[in-house]
Amino acid sequence: MSLIPSFFNGSGNGRRSNIFDPFSLDVWDPFRDFSFSSSSEGSRETSALVNTRIDWKETPQAHVFKADLPGIKKEEVKVEVEDDRVLQIRGERNREVEEKNDTWHRVERSSGQFMRRFRLPENAKMDQIKASMENGVLTVTIPKEEVKKADVKSIEISG
Repeated sequence: MSLIPSFFNGSGNGRRSNIFDPFSLDVWDPFRDFSFSSSSEGSRETSALVNTRIDWKETPQAHVFKADLPGIKKEEVKVEVEDDRVLQIRGERNREVEEKNDTWHRVERSSGQFMRRFRLPENAKMDQIKASMENGVLTVTIPKEEVKKADVKSIEISG
């Protein structure tokens, strides 16, 4: 009877595991054999990119969104505005083609689709949105309308 669980043994997926080398062990995924999506690629395909992190900061002049999208080309990303005030950022990283002669030791880079939506405030100038991508960082800048300050008129008090 073995004291080492069977998931530490080679899983037959072309990746090598060695219980004595902590860097070669794949993290055990209890849901690996379950399919939660309708795609044939499986649910692990899209799980990492679904949670793409995006920063949103507001400056006095604009709302600025920044997303780290390493390895994704600008042609693979779409920036759209839906329903007048919903910013949508989406894209896809394709899975690398596996050759029959290749032996994979570790697969950590994610692939699949991602999509994030943000409801923009009333002061956003929707007709002046700009997007750029440099060094794997997508930056979306949405200028803000100037807030009109109320005209204050002093009234002299008589009496």
